[in-house]
Amino acid sequence: MGLCRSESYDLVIVGAGMVGASLACILERSRQHGALSILLVESAVIDLDAPAAQPSFDARSTVLSYGTVDYLRELGLWEELKSDAEAIQKIHVSDQGKFGAVRMVNAELGVDALGYVIENRLLGKMFNKRLAAIGNLEICSGVSVSNIKPEPSGMKVTLEDGTQQSSLTTALVVMAEGGRSGLCEKLGIHRTRESYQQEAIIANVAFTRCHENVAYERFTPNGPLALLPLPDHDNQHRAALVWTRNTDDVSSTLALSDSDFLRQLNEEFGNRLGRFTRVGQRNSYPLSLIQAQEQVRPGLVLLGNVAHSLHPVAGQGFNLAFRDTAHLASILLEAMATDTSLGDVALLHRYQEETRSDQHMTAMFSHYMTRLFSSKNIAAVWIRKFGLFSIDLVMPVRKAFARRAMGMGEAKVTLEADA
Repeated sequence: MGLCRSESYDLVIVGAGMVGASLACILERSRQHGALSILLVESAVIDLDAPAAQPSFDARSTVLSYGTVDYLRELGLWEELKSDAEAIQKIHVSDQGKFGAVRMVNAELGVDALGYVIENRLLGKMFNKRLAAIGNLEICSGVSVSNIKPEPSGMKVTLEDGTQQSSLTTALVVMAEGGRSGLCEKLGIHRTRESYQQEAIIANVAFTRCHENVAYERFTPNGPLALLPLPDHDNQHRAALVWTRNTDDVSSTLALSDSDFLRQLNEEFGNRLGRFTRVGQRNSYPLSLIQAQEQVRPGLVLLGNVAHSLHPVAGQGFNLAFRDTAHLASILLEAMATDTSLGDVALLHRYQEETRSDQHMTAMFSHYMTRLFSSKNIAAVWIRKFGLFSIDLVMPVRKAFARRAMGMGEAKVTLEADA
């Protein structure tokens, strides 16, 4: 017997992280989902019945834009998340040592929140619960995809777990296993990489003043510094820190004692949240703009970080991937309704064309903000000074800036879901 139950599936999703799980959950909500056989392959061993991780000061989190939450609400996935999510009601963008700032407020835009911050363990719990309930979904974990090969009947996928190997066929493979996939190289898919010569230090921090649901984005000579509001933990006001440092400075910053780390953070961020009192576990990762030159082929789609990996400024990465996922699901549901093969190249090229503008605008929004605010060029300094003033003072400009940050820059697709 092979590593999975069948030798043929309509759809194979490679990667059971948030992007791959999102696609399976969106398709499950369709009235037509019972006709679709799906295999979800994950290299790590997963247990859908395992209890969720316990609350922790160090819990990692994700920013959900207003647009992403709107999709989750439509799909009936938001109800079990909203009580644990911390609302972002204001966004404050500033440039260290310069006049001017951008202030975006939810009431001004007529929404309850500009976005939300939620712990990854809670997102994982919700997705695991939904995946376990999908009758036409098979999950194959602890197994990797070693090869994908086009054949006249569709795509041939080779699975292996270190001791055995088996093959299956499918109409469509969706690669959603993250930016470190080695499958792109095997398939000859080139990905461009532009290094920012920076790394992001991530940690949770506590401070003496309530964050009042404000998300801060502060640009410093070293790069952006973001603080994202989190629920209090053990009576401590808490936020998720994303602190960009030049690559040469990362090791020394990580090696600082907690007190020295917090003192340096206070110097760069200022006293808007009072005094920083605690820092949790610190990690770092290098920052690059990575974009796949091909996102679709007959029978193949790339989703998430394997398709495009952005600078974390403004928290756009997962939200762009989720919009791509919703758009792909909408097109696949249309294909099912018209009895079109899910791997049809014209269908997949249509998906790519319809998402191209959003991907380009979102990538450039993050990229050029990073480049502009990291530059010490005198012209860039003056552009920043007057740019922040104009964005904050001119209502239409501020609203356009806010809509892009909220993931509302492009038209929302309609998903057919059960009532």
